[in-house]
Amino acid sequence: MPENDDAFVYDEVSGEWISAADANAKAGAKAGAEGAAAIEVRDSVGNLLADGDQVTLIKDLTVKGAGQTLKRGTLIKSIRLTGDPQEIDCRYEGIKGLVLRAEFVKKR
Repeated sequence: MPENDDAFVYDEVSGEWISAADANAKAGAKAGAEGAAAIEVRDSVGNLLADGDQVTLIKDLTVKGAGQTLKRGTLIKSIRLTGDPQEIDCRYEGIKGLVLRAEFVKKR
């Protein structure tokens, strides 16, 4: 079905009726702005981290509440970024909800 150039769409943000072409342009600009605002998380060496990366610990860390110490060189698989540029969420055997500071890990 061909797109009608005379079609209008109600914009809930501004409370006005705008043309469909303007609405599409506005949506594209918003998507680009969200991608530019993405937080960069860097490890201790300065490598850029992403979801799913593997990291190793660069120092022994005592895990509060678990009564366990993670040793230097421990491999942490499949990290997730949290939205804070200095924290990463990860899993490790026997420890639920482990959050590490990016300054204590190195990308593998």
